Amino acid sequence: MFEIREFTMHDYPAALELWQESEGISVGAVDSRENIARYLRRNPDLSFVAYEGSRLAGTVLCGHDGRRGYLHHLAVTRQDRRRGIGSALVLKCLDRLRACGIQRCHLFVLRENVPAMAFWKRIGWFERSDLSMMSRDLGDLPRA
Repeated sequence: MFEIREFTMHDYPAALELWQESEGISVGAVDSRENIARYLRRNPDLSFVAYEGSRLAGTVLCGHDGRRGYLHHLAVTRQDRRRGIGSALVLKCLDRLRACGIQRCHLFVLRENVPAMAFWKRIGWFERSDLSMMSRDLGDLPRA
């Protein structure tokens, strides 16, 4: 049986390893220890881990901007998939977001991650065809 609890920085090393091993999760500099610690401080009590005994089985990062929620890095070990861990982590996040007054949540899925798309659709999420995601790295941004 697995236990879900809040994600703390003590979970970071195992979480990072899981993210790096999980197909479809893009891990970069934004996932550094310092950046994840800042994310957790900015979004307290919203991100979760699932453990079976002392073994990490799954993770999810969750936050909001005051209007909409966002999920990142939902990952479940290969051996633990199809046991309800991913769905349980997501529901825990959505319950916490709802308690914060958030009424809609978004997430990002790499287009080639077909298993993830199937998972999200299976648990009630829908794909938006009216939006395109745009990004900009801020390292090269001129000073205002």
